[in-house]
This record gives sequence, C-alpha cells and structure tokens, in this order.
Amino acid sequence: MITEEGPKLIEYNARFGDPECQVLMMRLASDIVPALMACIDGRVADMALQWRKEAVLTVVMATKGYPGTYEKGSVIKGLDAASQMPDVEIFHAGTQRSRNGEIVAIGGRVLNITASGKTVAEAKERAYAAIEKIQWPQGFCRSDIGWRAL
Repeated sequence: MITEEGPKLIEYNARFGDPECQVLMMRLASDIVPALMACIDGRVADMALQWRKEAVLTVVMATKGYPGTYEKGSVIKGLDAASQMPDVEIFHAGTQRSRNGEIVAIGGRVLNITASGKTVAEAKERAYAAIEKIQWPQGFCRSDIGWRAL
C-alpha cells in the first residue's frame, strides 16, 4: 500500500502461481533448480542468485464477473501470438485444454501476462501489447497497472 510515509508491505505472496512470484521469476537469471535443492538441503545461505536488472510488470486477466460469480468454459484465442512477443511470458492460472484442443477459462483469475523492459513504462507497454493479441471477450483486465511507478 502506498501511504503518506511511503510504501508499506502487508503481505508478500511467493507461490509460483502468484503474480508477485512471476515478476521475480522473470528477473531471475540463475537456474532455479539448484536454489530449490539448496532449500531442501538447508544450504540457502550458500546460494548466490543472479538477478536481471530489467523492470517487470504483470497484468492479471480475469473472467468477467470475478471476484463474484463468473462462467467457466470460455475459449481464449491469440495466446500463441501474445507469447511470441519478445520479453513476454504468459502464466496460466485458471485454464485447461478442452477436448478439441482449445484453451478455456476454468477459474476467476485466469492469465498473468508478464513482461520485462528497460523501464516500468516499457514493461507495461509490452504487457498490454500482448493482451491486445489475446481474443477473449469473456475476460477483462485493469488498465491502470503500474501507473504509480510511472
């Protein structure tokens, strides 16, 4: 939260399905497997992770009606074109492949469109450009993500 005294952290989600984690994964230059193994073996203090300097931004796409009532099963198209864009990753949070091979929404928070750039403005531009390639009339996203950082 942004307060008069500056930013205040209430909670930080770091599960791989969380947008907060996905921006970190885009910045991680090190192989994550040795880091995870170090966690298992109790050697985290021995790890020296390498991080990219780029800014990263994630925009969540949700099913219309979320967080309230929403319908499941709407078809999402254009994901291949969006994922081909440089410095863009699409994380699936609430999708599945239908019997005929289409990607369909099965949850409220469905896609996390994550992009990196030299600046927050560039990362934001890339994320929203990728969203423009996604054809999903039953989906929506906020258009103000990152505005405070600009």
